[in-house]
Amino acid sequence: MFVRLLFLLLLTLNLGVGAWLVFGPATTQVFPPATDPGVPELRLLSEQSPSGTPAPAPAGSAARDIQGDGKCLRLGPFDTQSDMRDAMRALTPHVADIQFQQEQTTQSTGWWVYLPPLASRDQALAMARKLSDKGVSDYYVVTAGDRQNTISLGLFHDPANAQRRVKQLTDLGFPAQLRERTETLPQYWVDIALPRAPGFDWHAYARQGDIKAVPVDCF
Repeated sequence: MFVRLLFLLLLTLNLGVGAWLVFGPATTQVFPPATDPGVPELRLLSEQSPSGTPAPAPAGSAARDIQGDGKCLRLGPFDTQSDMRDAMRALTPHVADIQFQQEQTTQSTGWWVYLPPLASRDQALAMARKLSDKGVSDYYVVTAGDRQNTISLGLFHDPANAQRRVKQLTDLGFPAQLRERTETLPQYWVDIALPRAPGFDWHAYARQGDIKAVPVDCF
């Protein structure tokens, strides 16, 4: 009996709510104004008429200053790719355009004083004993590779020191020779298009080692 009364009560309530929604008074939702009185309403560019033109950028804005002035520089050389990337990250927000260059360069790694290779290891060891008998102790007999049986007499960074070593050995009767040691290494450069703003100082952004700048054709 109680369940039947509860069902009838709920049915009556539902019918009442439905009737109010259908026959009740209409309501109007009111929204507050988008702007304060006297303040012009903001509009998207896409909402403007086709004949409208965008307002010019204010004087001294970054959009104007970042444009190139037709002058370009090459900065470098950077010793490593990491140094080059750090410089590019620092420079990119401040220049009109930027790119990197990688070149191969041959660099001197020192000077080598040596006796030419002997015909056999026994001959090389015999020559080493002669050096020792003359008071020369700083030598090394090469035992493998394309310089096998060569007698190394020192590596020098200063060519003047290497030449003095050659003269010392020559005066002792040994046919010492001198060779520059070189290797091919990569060099990294960064090309930038200078911004229009005057007084741009690239030194403030590229501080990796002994960096120089040379003018180049713009890219």
